[in-house]
Amino acid sequence: MKIYIEKNKFNENLYSFMKDCGYMPFHDSYIRALAPSGYPRFHIYTSETDEKYILNLHLDQKKPSYDRESAHSGEYAGQVVEQEARRIQNNIDQS
Repeated sequence: MKIYIEKNKFNENLYSFMKDCGYMPFHDSYIRALAPSGYPRFHIYTSETDEKYILNLHLDQKKPSYDRESAHSGEYAGQVVEQEARRIQNNIDQS
């Protein structure tokens, strides 16, 4: 699920905003674990244009099955992902 943040209406830097939302940096993305084991977890990849940041949100249900494989059981839609997107959007609206 994609979330768009207009830069001209956003007063924080993206790193600080993601930390305020409970996410931590993870390689070239951000994660927010929902259990002590690290899974399930929300996972966000970010990109940007001149006008906006683009957050690509999904839910990783479990660790990849194979050591060298990057495939995972990610959910890009559904009630849980939509609730998290709304939570992030509310934080955007308050910043």
